[in-house]
Amino acid sequence: MGSPGARTTGFSLPVRGFTGRETKATPTPLSEPRRLRIIGRLSPTATILQQLASACADDTFVRLTLSSPRDADADVQRIVARLVEIQGARCLSFTLREPKRDTTHNVSLADAPAFVERQLRSFRAAMLATTAADWQLQLGDGDGAGKLIRHKPSHKAKPARAHDESKKTFLGADATPWLQALDLVDQQGRTKPKLADKKTQIDRFVEILAHLAQDCGWQPGADQPTLRLVDVGCGKGHLTFAAWHLVANVLRRPVDALGVEVRHELVEQANARAAAVGAQGLRFVAGDIGTVPLPDVDALVALHACNTATDIAIRRGVAARARLIVVAPCCHQEVRPQLGSPAPLGPVLRHGFMAERMAEWATDGLRALALEWAGYRTKVIEFVSSEHTGKNVMIAGVRDDAPRTDAQRAEARARYDAFKAFFGIGAQSLDPLFADATR
Repeated sequence: MGSPGARTTGFSLPVRGFTGRETKATPTPLSEPRRLRIIGRLSPTATILQQLASACADDTFVRLTLSSPRDADADVQRIVARLVEIQGARCLSFTLREPKRDTTHNVSLADAPAFVERQLRSFRAAMLATTAADWQLQLGDGDGAGKLIRHKPSHKAKPARAHDESKKTFLGADATPWLQALDLVDQQGRTKPKLADKKTQIDRFVEILAHLAQDCGWQPGADQPTLRLVDVGCGKGHLTFAAWHLVANVLRRPVDALGVEVRHELVEQANARAAAVGAQGLRFVAGDIGTVPLPDVDALVALHACNTATDIAIRRGVAARARLIVVAPCCHQEVRPQLGSPAPLGPVLRHGFMAERMAEWATDGLRALALEWAGYRTKVIEFVSSEHTGKNVMIAGVRDDAPRTDAQRAEARARYDAFKAFFGIGAQSLDPLFADATR
């Protein structure tokens, strides 16, 4: 099904963002097994429609995706279809993906090829995945026939045909009060369409944090020690509430969660919301990332801290010997003016856009290397999909308590220095981290 708040309709309802007359003819499913022969007799579009009908009939269908809309400003930017069973009958469930919501249309197998044919008028590309082969359709901007390419199957097994896909989420009923207080869901607990991306970000953050908690060895239970979390540069406190929720309502253990924000009005609002929902162990204070007094810290979080504020947060977390450090960097301004053009990257980095991307990559690479030098097992992962936000890199480090030799520490420092030297980076805000040679 679609995301929370998605509409589910039958095929007879109009599809927003698409035009075109209705096609009454339905392609006949293939009976011959050697499907490559069709390419010589039918157009690429007709062939992929035949393959679609055949895959649904012989139960080899995996997924159909329509992408690259002809109109860049169209409401619907992507369509994904899966084969599902509803009340004993199979149909194709089409999810129409818009920037702020998803819309689902369940279409009978008999009508599905005609439905797809109409929608292809609004897209330049389609990919049909089956357990027998993948079919890639490429259409031009004009009236040309396009091109159809057959690939080896990317999936060997067919997915489950159940209509309701089970997706594990840590934001259950216990999360509804604070999600409502933050105005992310309505009184029925449904995500507000304009805030769907923020809700997705929170859900993903809690999921990642749950896995990192396991890496840290944090066991659930009220008899466990209090976990002390600090979220610096927390803004309105969305992710501070989420981290508190994971410990208090999922792990069910004592928690002391502190959100730090420089804007006093946001601190007052966040404290009022925490009090309104009875969030025991959650509080907010006004302060700066670099100077706020930190208590003993088990986890330090800094999400979307601008420029060198991320580096300062890493240094504060290492100095506090936090078991877990999680950052999701925002803008990357410090390294960009220093970035050199080492061979053979010079001809590529003369393009400003590529140099900007490389500066972001190099900055986050240095952060990962610095955490490894400081004794953290480090992961660099995608926070949320780039369709929700362009700032989607997360760096997470779990402190490794195993003692390290001087040679290991020297090797980690050498990797950091060599990386800087390769790109011609003279100074970086993590450099003071290495001043404490006894760490």
